Amino acid sequence: MASALAAPRRTCASRSRTTTRHAARSQVLVNSASRPEYIPGLISDPNYVRIFDTTLRDGEQSPGATLTSNEKLDIAKKLTALGVDIIEAGFPIASNDDFNAVSRIAKEVGNMVDDTGYSPVICGLSRAAKRDIEVAWDAVRHARRPRVHTFIATSEIHMKDKLRMTQDEVVAKAIEAVSFAKSLGCEDIEFSPEDAGRSDPEFLYRVLGAVIEAGATTLNIPDTTGWCLPNEFGGLIAMLRENTPGADKVVFSTHCQNDLGLSTANSLAGVANGARQVECTINGIGERAGNASLEEVVMAIAMKGDTQLGGAYTGISPIHITSTSRMVAQYSGMVVQPHKAIVGANAFQHESGIHQDGMLKSKATYEIMSPETIGLSREDDAGIALGKHSGRHAVRTRMTSLGLQFTTNEEFDSFFDRFKTVAERRKGGVADEDMEALYNDGFGVAGGERQDKSWHLQDVQVVCGTMGLPTATVRMVGPDGVERIESCVGTGPVDAAYKAVDRIVRVGTILTQYDVSSVTDGIDALATTTIALKRSGSLGEEEGSRSGTRSFRGAGSDTDIVVSSVRAYVHALNKLIAVISSERRKNGASTEAEEDTSEAPREAAAAA
Repeated sequence: MASALAAPRRTCASRSRTTTRHAARSQVLVNSASRPEYIPGLISDPNYVRIFDTTLRDGEQSPGATLTSNEKLDIAKKLTALGVDIIEAGFPIASNDDFNAVSRIAKEVGNMVDDTGYSPVICGLSRAAKRDIEVAWDAVRHARRPRVHTFIATSEIHMKDKLRMTQDEVVAKAIEAVSFAKSLGCEDIEFSPEDAGRSDPEFLYRVLGAVIEAGATTLNIPDTTGWCLPNEFGGLIAMLRENTPGADKVVFSTHCQNDLGLSTANSLAGVANGARQVECTINGIGERAGNASLEEVVMAIAMKGDTQLGGAYTGISPIHITSTSRMVAQYSGMVVQPHKAIVGANAFQHESGIHQDGMLKSKATYEIMSPETIGLSREDDAGIALGKHSGRHAVRTRMTSLGLQFTTNEEFDSFFDRFKTVAERRKGGVADEDMEALYNDGFGVAGGERQDKSWHLQDVQVVCGTMGLPTATVRMVGPDGVERIESCVGTGPVDAAYKAVDRIVRVGTILTQYDVSSVTDGIDALATTTIALKRSGSLGEEEGSRSGTRSFRGAGSDTDIVVSSVRAYVHALNKLIAVISSERRKNGASTEAEEDTSEAPREAAAAA
């Protein structure tokens, strides 16, 4: 049987030696070892840790974090630039939209190959049901490296109260699911015993041994409710590796929820005890309190892998962390809290006089990693300053360096026009953060989708102040290409503008969240507005419909707060309208089989 990896004991002498290396470690965080060739169920280098990103599946299950198909494609491409080993692209049977998004990612992103031979595994989630597995396989099979991830609950409370199944029935169902996936031609099969953190270890040995024999290549151990402490979860991984029949034939994985704020710590405890795949999400988004944060896990392994985790390392290129984090935040509408580790706005800020004094003398006094490592730049680091005099070549070169691509020259021309508008308003030049916010607000694949298939904001004009009623006039172009103009008064300029949009779009909504943040410093800074809304029910949707119960988030950026607010509102409205349209198409041609692919699978996936 495989034995647990023991973390090396750290003595006082080793502590002092490690401290002197902090400055060097903060500059070089990418392991010099090359990424091992991908083989299902086997990693040739026992120190390599695969990163499994589930932002597009578990992350999207955050309340209101609805992503369009093209937004998912944009994020999948960023995850590939980041170097993620496995992308869980979605839950294909949940809806036709989910299936199409996963299938598209499998075909387009799943067949990308870089000079080193790296190509991401594209994974689809399924319950332990033949129809689920069949649909998941059909969605991912066109990828160069497809994977099916199936699960069933194994804790006593889930088996008794949710599944109403005995242990024998659960084992039989798990074997059937894995065997069926293999019979379809899938050679890379992941199995998760849902709520493993509260399951009987003896039963886990039994069910995991059975699915290994049936053909599973990765065993993912979910702490579904965030119940475990690090020593408990690490011990569970060690016991499973030691006592599960056939454990040496598979890769063990962690999936830790953050209900007690321990998801990253538990994931690292799993790595310390032999897990060689970590499931996580960008910014830690996910159900309830979220998931293990990819950036936290990756940077912890980068900083401590050699001294505390037995030489563990990943294939992640950390310089893309910041831009990926910002894209996910803007597309999902899930704002990153300022004090969030690694990617929060305050992560590299120093307010205390003592800290500032230390930083001026040596950055290593209060920084264990440099911001440049994760794609941030310091204000005092000189480079090409982009401003109103910058030309197309300089702007496009900077965008390429940020990993942001344009599908057509016309799309770049449109972006360049917006860049010029912002640059003329900003005396201090346009920062990388501004460039990313502008791109995420309406360009790339997702931007094309918004402009071609949705309502598009043309102009907004407001009149407000201490005298008279705030008034807004909005001009929009609909999916039919027809231009519409409306004017309204409101309690403020944003309220007036939103009412004008409502008159044009004619979808009843309730605003549930409104936040404005500055992307960069200064009175002329680019502002990003994030909003959340729900459908008010004014159009008489059927009871229980997704559009009537779900929250939809949107984000928009501009140097004018009113404009950024309207962009965010239109973004969220377009997501709501897309779901309404999908429901109407489905209700117009519903079948008994289709009804099983609506809300129940999504609820089941929430616990995986």
